[in-house]
Amino acid sequence: MSALLDIRDLHLSMHSFEGAAKVLAGVSLSVEKRQIWGLVGETGCGKSLTGLSVSRLVRTPPAEYTGGQILLDGTDVLGLSEPQMRALRGRRVGMIFQDPTTNLNPAFRIGTQLIDVALAAARHDPSILGLDARAGRRARKAAARKLAINMLTEVGIPAAESRLDDYPHQFSGGMRQRVLIAMALIGRPGLLIADEPTTALDVSVQAQILTLLKQMVAAHDMGVVLITHNLGVVAQTCTHVAVMYAGTIVEKGPIAEVLADPAHPYTQALLRAIPDRSVARGQLQGLAGSVPNLIHPPPGCRFAPRCALARPSCLEGPPPLHTRAAGHEVACPVVEELQHA
Repeated sequence: MSALLDIRDLHLSMHSFEGAAKVLAGVSLSVEKRQIWGLVGETGCGKSLTGLSVSRLVRTPPAEYTGGQILLDGTDVLGLSEPQMRALRGRRVGMIFQDPTTNLNPAFRIGTQLIDVALAAARHDPSILGLDARAGRRARKAAARKLAINMLTEVGIPAAESRLDDYPHQFSGGMRQRVLIAMALIGRPGLLIADEPTTALDVSVQAQILTLLKQMVAAHDMGVVLITHNLGVVAQTCTHVAVMYAGTIVEKGPIAEVLADPAHPYTQALLRAIPDRSVARGQLQGLAGSVPNLIHPPPGCRFAPRCALARPSCLEGPPPLHTRAAGHEVACPVVEELQHA
């Protein structure tokens, strides 16, 4: 099966007055239909930049892609012009951003925003509206309105037709997030990038949104990259997980394999930091240190300065990903040596 998204050895630098920060250093990730990949790691590890790079939403300059490919249905988006990217965004790849309050225009009705997105997508593919290319403006707008109602209904907003005329402030946080999901799916994308879509929501609404996301994947035969800090969300929602640290993927694979048998010291540390009822007050195990300065990253393994297993050889060069089991890969030669010792 060919991948919807195939990121190959992606390198991204961010230029500033202090120097060039190597914010992505050899990221590789492949996403197929009906797969939900969780992208996890500490703040500053490059999760959101990886997601934004798929739609080329990282401003260049100050950013600069210094190597690698981002293949979307076999096409390298890094080689496309800006007009070609506009045709791709919302049509072949959709995005759900973290805070619906800042990503819905408060001055426009929900219906206006959804209809505009539908009409923009239909300029590149009129079949989205069920019309041919010769349809008039009035017919296109009527079809876009009907599509907006259908999408709001599909994401679970009751009385969708009447709610088209409401403004964003008239919706709850969970309902606004549902509107963003409808907006992201209205162009029928094959790939969906969801950047912290439940962070601003309470636990009960979060569960509803995650359930809805899984339903949309099955209904629309999509692939999803879910960016989050929450390993509980990953365990509940994702089929696969990729753990990022300082612009690199240190471990990835099927969710059951990685969470049942975490191999990389960083993945193990993240799991130990999750509180549960068995942990006494004050006994929660955090991870000492912080993400390194990416203008001057440590040589070799970027996690080595914080790793209890680090050896001098860890500083000699970036560790490659080694296969532990079917689809389960880890970038730590020390773990591999200990496993086979």
